[in-house]
Amino acid sequence: MSTPSNFIKIIDLKLATRMIEDLQSQGFSLTIPTPQYTLFLAKKSGITCTLYSSGKLMVQGKGMGEFIEFYLEPLLENFSFSYPNLKAATKKLQTTTADEVSEIPHIGIDESGKGDFFGPLCIAGVYADSAGIARLQALGVKDSKTINDANILKLAKSIRATCDHHIVKINPFKYNELYAQFKNLNTMLAWGHATVIEQLVAQTKCRNVTVDQFANERVVLTALKRKGLDLNLLQRHRAEEDVVVAAASILARETFLLGLEQLGKEYSLRLPKGASKATIEAGRDFVKKHGAQALCNVGKMHFKTTNSIL
Repeated sequence: MSTPSNFIKIIDLKLATRMIEDLQSQGFSLTIPTPQYTLFLAKKSGITCTLYSSGKLMVQGKGMGEFIEFYLEPLLENFSFSYPNLKAATKKLQTTTADEVSEIPHIGIDESGKGDFFGPLCIAGVYADSAGIARLQALGVKDSKTINDANILKLAKSIRATCDHHIVKINPFKYNELYAQFKNLNTMLAWGHATVIEQLVAQTKCRNVTVDQFANERVVLTALKRKGLDLNLLQRHRAEEDVVVAAASILARETFLLGLEQLGKEYSLRLPKGASKATIEAGRDFVKKHGAQALCNVGKMHFKTTNSIL
């Protein structure tokens, strides 16, 4: 089937101001005032985006596919262009309760690095059956935030040997590229969660999934529906109380710690965790040694910390 030559959608005109700001930040050249009956005309290499006063949005050009998939569809919460057969392929995602999941075979998902300026964003998933859950409990697995770094590394080794797992590690340079496309951290996190879940479901055939809720339930549900996954999904706050999610939090933290250490070695500089005064000082030292243009290789550039460093 051939790819459509343009994308046309009727949208809420309340989105116009946000779109203008987003498109300008993405390097589009905007024509304002515009031809009659248009609110804006935006152009960038390979893409033309026009919003009419009627609410009709039209996108054209050879580069429109990635722009639509990573920016426009998440904004509109409609994925019919990238996934035209989504409605037919997607079964209903059922929600479930913590008591139903905690002792049965299930997948747990958690992330690390979201609040740290330096280092990667890491999303980990762990699968455990009933025997695996008992082994995790015997290991003393609990929320990674309650465990020091040395014990994180020890426990992670045991978890890897005990359970099926999958990890998505997004290093800062790629993180910054993806953030420029998604324009929203929660949307990017949901994509990462869905990617890990998809892989573990394929590995284990398990449909029971528990996720530490980091945003409105709809954000993760939308990302999962795009992949056509048929799941029993539980999103909950403090999901690390579930030992399988806690195991995932430990693997995510281990991957973050090792990634942060590796970046520090690469640039011969200690890169602290978090986004504190020490982070700002380290960032300024980094810029002195390697230049401001290299900061995107180690830091998450949309953080307010960036302004303090530069």
